[in-house]
Amino acid sequence: MFKDKILLITGGTGSFGNAVLNRFLDSNIKEIRIFSRDEKKQDDMRHRLQNPKVKFYIGDVRDKRSVDMAMRGVDYVFSAAALKQVPSCEFFPMQAVKTNVDGTDNVIQSAIAYGVKNVVVLSTDKAAYPINAMGISKAMMEKVAIAHGRALGADAKTIICCTRYGNVMASRGSVIPLWVDQIKAGNSITITDPNMTRFMMTLDDAVDLVIYAFQNGENGDLFVQKAPAATLSVLSESLKQLYQADTEVKTIGTRHGEKLYETLVTREEMAKAIDMGEYYRIPCDNRDLNYDKFFNEGDEKLSRIEDYHSHNTTPLDVKGMKQLLLKLDFISKDILDEKCEPVKI
Repeated sequence: MFKDKILLITGGTGSFGNAVLNRFLDSNIKEIRIFSRDEKKQDDMRHRLQNPKVKFYIGDVRDKRSVDMAMRGVDYVFSAAALKQVPSCEFFPMQAVKTNVDGTDNVIQSAIAYGVKNVVVLSTDKAAYPINAMGISKAMMEKVAIAHGRALGADAKTIICCTRYGNVMASRGSVIPLWVDQIKAGNSITITDPNMTRFMMTLDDAVDLVIYAFQNGENGDLFVQKAPAATLSVLSESLKQLYQADTEVKTIGTRHGEKLYETLVTREEMAKAIDMGEYYRIPCDNRDLNYDKFFNEGDEKLSRIEDYHSHNTTPLDVKGMKQLLLKLDFISKDILDEKCEPVKI
């Protein structure tokens, strides 16, 4: 579906944008447009790639004029631009709103105006039952995207979907690179709560989910990939064993706005979710504002349904977590380095 097409990635210099480039550069896609406000990262990427397929656009999703300039002629959009650091958003919530909510709305409006075929908006598990500003802004972002999809309807030229995924290992701001640096420096590993659980996905998993949404989505759909989870205790022990380090683990307490576990699909969403095997597809609610006619009776099934969260998904033990960690390039290279003997799992 991407043959001879033009793909725009907002926030394209981030971890996800780089993963998409790794996947698509050798394909028959016509052009990939990297849209971001970080000129330094764009310049680094330009010098590293030296690929005529990749075009660079300086701009900010908060500035619709800059979005419009990058959107002309585009077939598909990955909307990945976001503020996603939980503590930062907690202290500056309006900045999260301006980028995550208003910025995404600008991207979608521009895509509709320029006849883009598909838009996939990237969300996070923190949008389900949000307790922090980042999650709240992402939940509103989902609502904005789904509302646009609902308004466009089934026969529209533009299809707008959302994807929601859990912790992407080693993405920007992830705890894994921090802990690796702490191990290498001989410092203690700082853990907020050893019993805290997080979904574990690779960047390739995240790209697979977005492509699946492009191929299977209808307007207003939300897609979630089933994923295993691990406690922070298992994650830290796995890294210690891989790096053969006798590093102290220091519990520092929960940070601003952190959850004990993450929910990927809420109970209300599970009631209408369609099991697609490796994924859940959650269609949008197509009822209009005349909703009184839909509420003559309650839904008994809802009271028997459980959320899909990181405490009840498939748990990873140390062996499984190490296998997943070795899929990360920087860790596999470290482990095979002459200073670090290969580890038997």
